[in-house]
Amino acid sequence: MKAIELQNIPPKGYFFKDFGEILQGKCKTDRLEDIIGAVSEINHIQSNTPGKKVVVSVVLKDLKGNCINCNLWEIYGSKFLAYYNDPKNNGAIVILLTHAMVKDGQVSNAWSGSKLLINEDIPEIQDFMSKLPTNEQKEKPTQSAKSLSNWSGGSQYSPVERFVHNARCMSLSQFCKIKHETLYVTVATTLKFAVSKYGWFYYGCTRCSSKAPNPEKAYECSCGQKVEQPIPRYKIEIYVSNGESKYRFVFWDSECAAILGMTAEFMHNSMVENGEDDPMVYPDELEMLLNKKMAFRVKNQSKTEYAKLVPNKENLETSAQTLSASGENDQESIILMTPAKDVVIADKGEEVDFEASGATQLSGTKPSKKLKIEPSS
Repeated sequence: MKAIELQNIPPKGYFFKDFGEILQGKCKTDRLEDIIGAVSEINHIQSNTPGKKVVVSVVLKDLKGNCINCNLWEIYGSKFLAYYNDPKNNGAIVILLTHAMVKDGQVSNAWSGSKLLINEDIPEIQDFMSKLPTNEQKEKPTQSAKSLSNWSGGSQYSPVERFVHNARCMSLSQFCKIKHETLYVTVATTLKFAVSKYGWFYYGCTRCSSKAPNPEKAYECSCGQKVEQPIPRYKIEIYVSNGESKYRFVFWDSECAAILGMTAEFMHNSMVENGEDDPMVYPDELEMLLNKKMAFRVKNQSKTEYAKLVPNKENLETSAQTLSASGENDQESIILMTPAKDVVIADKGEEVDFEASGATQLSGTKPSKKLKIEPSS
């Protein structure tokens, strides 16, 4: 053997797996993939204790708004926590994980061979960071109530206490009468779709959630993205009810994709292949959003609301997903928090039960085929 100096050695090439394909199950479990995404939230932190290994569960978001869960084990989790807890590191966190294992819509590092890069000065990460919306580039990912309580070990607040912190607990009927700014928690059941003249999706930017001016023409979005072909994105209006009170919320794109396990683009393309291109035809798969009893954390400010929902205990062991629900005029995203069975006493002696029952049940009136829903007069 002898040493030889080689010139112009090319850099390592990465072949990133599309998040949309992971959500749709278009991946092989015996194949390792390269992953890149921005950390939008830290779901779970398990410290290194006797009988347990370090694991950090985070939500990764791509430039199309798709979200997947990523589990970082042992030295990979420790490396992420060291970076996250360093006060010198602020702003967005973009991670690149090589040779990741993909299973059930989630990714994790392989036991050997994976490499974790966090905000490294390499073209792939710097290019991804530059394409993030300006406000997201400056935001450090948050920790969910569950991750905070697990990491602290002896947190004085339970997940449900964090969920209702600084919020008034009231019934939906009480909230409907509120005219001033307030933060409240209530329980309601997703009832039925509020059909608009636009249907269940709209055409938007391939990077952000902005609406495209024309679904058939290329344009440059306000986020800086040059869009050759706008893509379908979820916008589903749903009535929620509690007793005789009803209120309308809008469920937005990336969160619906996480719950349904498929993007609006994939669902729309599947319908087109079957000869249906009418947005007024609601796919059967959307029924999964109905007949769910949820706890909502809502902020009312100038007729703008956002909410956080608590699923039932059956979904606790799965990695947390995101769900977006808002009032009629806002696109504030929300997060599925840790479920709980505690009963919180609301105003005027009313009880708000945080046990979300039937969160995975489909509607009993689910049609056998796709039906066209006409807006009422």
